[in-house]
Amino acid sequence: MSNAFRWKSGTALLLSLGLGIGAFSPMITATPVAAQTQTQIQFSDVSANYWAREFITSLAARDIIAGFPDGTFRPNEPVTRAQYAAMVRQAFNQASVRSATNFVDVSANYWASAAIREADMMGFLSGYPGGEFRPNQNIPRAQVLVSLANGLNYTASSQSSLQIYRDATQIPDYAVASIAAATERSLVVNYPDVQSLRPNQIATRADVAAFIYQALASQNQVATVSSPYIVGQSVTVSQSTIAAGTLLRVAYDESDKVVILPDETTDLTLTVTQAITDQAGFNLIPVGSQIVGELRPSGGGSQFVAQELILVGGERVAINAVSQTVTTTETISRGAGLGETLAGAALGSGAAAVIAGITGDQRVGTLEVLAGTATGATIARILGRDQVEVITINPSQDLNLTLNAPLTLAAL
Repeated sequence: MSNAFRWKSGTALLLSLGLGIGAFSPMITATPVAAQTQTQIQFSDVSANYWAREFITSLAARDIIAGFPDGTFRPNEPVTRAQYAAMVRQAFNQASVRSATNFVDVSANYWASAAIREADMMGFLSGYPGGEFRPNQNIPRAQVLVSLANGLNYTASSQSSLQIYRDATQIPDYAVASIAAATERSLVVNYPDVQSLRPNQIATRADVAAFIYQALASQNQVATVSSPYIVGQSVTVSQSTIAAGTLLRVAYDESDKVVILPDETTDLTLTVTQAITDQAGFNLIPVGSQIVGELRPSGGGSQFVAQELILVGGERVAINAVSQTVTTTETISRGAGLGETLAGAALGSGAAAVIAGITGDQRVGTLEVLAGTATGATIARILGRDQVEVITINPSQDLNLTLNAPLTLAAL
């Protein structure tokens, strides 16, 4: 594959459509990509005010994508991995980063075999375990963005840019870093809601056109398009302050009950269940953010004291917030079993030791034990009793937090 020229032909147009070869005999010419004459192309189903019109028509003029024989573009149709490979092959002239892969499900005469081979060699796409490429599988939006970020070797300075997405928690683990990079480079286009990434939704032809166009724009290969749906560095980042007294709703992902001794200190990480937004509707604390802290003895009960907020993108911020003091208790008696009090509960380390000693129930060892501290003297004193009182906490009801001090965060 030459890095200076890309063959443009009727065959290439068919590949970008995802159609088979043989509909007509193409005339083949060699034209440098940067020197192509741009001719505006119109599609009957892409109106003048269609959100992706500029992306689509500009790429069509460069033979990167094409319409159908009836004059339509069909912007809402899904894109397969093979079709996407054909578009990538037409759009980019990247040097090969690896040798060709022989995919077991892509025969030599498959219509997109050359496009798949080159997209793989350039680092835009790779296969699945077992040597499969799965060419007919529809490609999700996240996979397209990962492909472009990886193929262009983009990395993120941080993952804080992901805070703009209300659905950031839905980003697959493998895609987090690459989508953060794509966001920073303004590759992401979200219609109709710029804050809704929909990472696992199948990409449409319009989506892919917008993503590829923005990738080309990031390399100064095409003119910048002005669109309210482009996410990334074009987004103005400002600071917003969450007022003291704001309630943060949380839960504990691992269990719906926590059991500790009254004088026990226990580490705990809670998850935010309701987003905190500013007046403009931008996310400050997205759902899925975590709050690290500990349960501490307080007023005859236990209180959660927050120490650090970990936003969805990975940014860490000190936080001053506390829960109410929880005083709900249960009595554990010698010889008793786990019962309803302990079934499925997470136990403080002190509570676990005492409960196992008093009840003799070996099933205590199957429960989650939280890191924490309880004095040896306290445990020894309790072990001599026939019963012990423990504090039982329902995190989603008892541990909602109140900010003690204002918290300033980036509004994206």
